[in-house]
Amino acid sequence: MSVPIERLKTSTRGPIRVVVADDQALFRRGLSVVLAASEDIEVVGEASDGEEAVAKAQELTPDVVLMDVRMPRLSGIEAARHIRRILPATEILMLTVSDEEEDLYESVKAGANGYLLKEIAIEEIAETVRAIVQRQGVISPSMTSKLISEFRALSRRVAEREELPPPGLTDREMQVLRLMAHSKSNRDIAGALFISENTVKNHVRNILEKLHLHSRMEAVTYAWRKRLLDPRDHE
Repeated sequence: MSVPIERLKTSTRGPIRVVVADDQALFRRGLSVVLAASEDIEVVGEASDGEEAVAKAQELTPDVVLMDVRMPRLSGIEAARHIRRILPATEILMLTVSDEEEDLYESVKAGANGYLLKEIAIEEIAETVRAIVQRQGVISPSMTSKLISEFRALSRRVAEREELPPPGLTDREMQVLRLMAHSKSNRDIAGALFISENTVKNHVRNILEKLHLHSRMEAVTYAWRKRLLDPRDHE
């Protein structure tokens, strides 16, 4: 099975109301028939493109919109973005042939709760709809590894940015900032760096301007948060 999902207990509030959107009429009709065969699921509408999917969702306020990623007039991703904005309580499930990483990432960013490839076994679709209604995110296993890889790459990029020095600060300004972070006064900084107090004041002013900060305290907080401190600075 491509998406192992345990049988879920359904709510007593009534059937799960679903809108099915796909530009392939035969597939859309077959999907509606499969879903309608479940007593706890009701297909309340169909759409053949993204614009119609948004209109149907707004008109019918379904529990779930199940749609393809690539459709005419408005893509499934753009449609998801519109539906998420106007109907925040409606869950969105993408069912597509696209195994492109970008489609997965953009779908999740647009508000989709699930992303399944059309290779999924037909009997699993109803279970997936139930899972989505219970706020369980569902992604095809073959796509999950891609999502994890992207998160790891993103974490590495964030860590690398944290290690970079503040943009635009000179070496001397970095020295002043580190000494400020260790509660050194302008006089102490001037003595440590063999410069005048007026020069220190100028450096402090430049640091605050470049980092868009308003006080020495904010500068100190910034230095600690960005891990700019060297233990040797405290000696």
